[in-house]
Amino acid sequence: MDERDDALIEAVERVDAESLERDGSPQMHPEFDRLVRTIWRLRQGDGCPWDKVQTHESIQRDLIGEAYEAVDAIAQGDVIHLREELGDVLEQVLLHSQIADDEGDFDVDDVCRELNRKLVRRHPHVFGTGGKAADAAAVVDIWDDVKKAERQDARDAGRPAGLLDSVPASLPALMQCQKISKRAAKVGFEWDTVADVWDQFQSERREFEAEASGSPEAAEEFGDMLFSLVNVARREGIDAEAALEASNRKFRRRWSAMEDMAAERGVELRDLSTEGLNGLWREAKLRERRA
Repeated sequence: MDERDDALIEAVERVDAESLERDGSPQMHPEFDRLVRTIWRLRQGDGCPWDKVQTHESIQRDLIGEAYEAVDAIAQGDVIHLREELGDVLEQVLLHSQIADDEGDFDVDDVCRELNRKLVRRHPHVFGTGGKAADAAAVVDIWDDVKKAERQDARDAGRPAGLLDSVPASLPALMQCQKISKRAAKVGFEWDTVADVWDQFQSERREFEAEASGSPEAAEEFGDMLFSLVNVARREGIDAEAALEASNRKFRRRWSAMEDMAAERGVELRDLSTEGLNGLWREAKLRERRA
């Protein structure tokens, strides 16, 4: 443990002490402790047959699924549903922590401790270990500097860390693309203008059109087109993932309106011609504008 670690631990302890004295600050959380014990109980010898046999690998998709359900509740503005879904996310965190504890790797206190230290380390502008941040943009710069120092520490400790190593390969492809391209741009691997990115897209499109339809090569070139479009969004200050989510919601909303209109007229969408479906789509769009 070096001097920086000692200073960080002191900062964490100071923050904890100051928070306890501040009016309105969170104090004890008996429900959290009760929940930790419940998860522990489920994994005991006389506990739940399902919970006892789970591993990190067997429930890894559950963690992703619960997170998406929480995000969906946020998008719908459903606070009650969000409370429930955040509980399901927390259950996954505690279950993974208990599995690790059972295997002698770490426990939930280690998880909380490491997160707390990281939060203090990455917020020097709040916890008195660095300068102040004037706005949210300045905070992003501070985070980048702290993360750069963390990568350097990893290299110094003999654990080489590449620029993209901390971008999880399990992220959804679009979200992963945004993070990868942003990281690369930070170190200068970037187009000069948005027009240059569009030129790149057109180049990728020509390569796509030159391949046989349905071939593996065509699929690869199609991916390159999508990668270029994500970079257009980044240069324009658009979150590509959020933009596509909004388009998905819009399509769902309009399709639902089409189903309602078809039901009102006593017809099934699958029985309509392409012209009939397009007519309902235009009507759904018109109703949406008038709403």
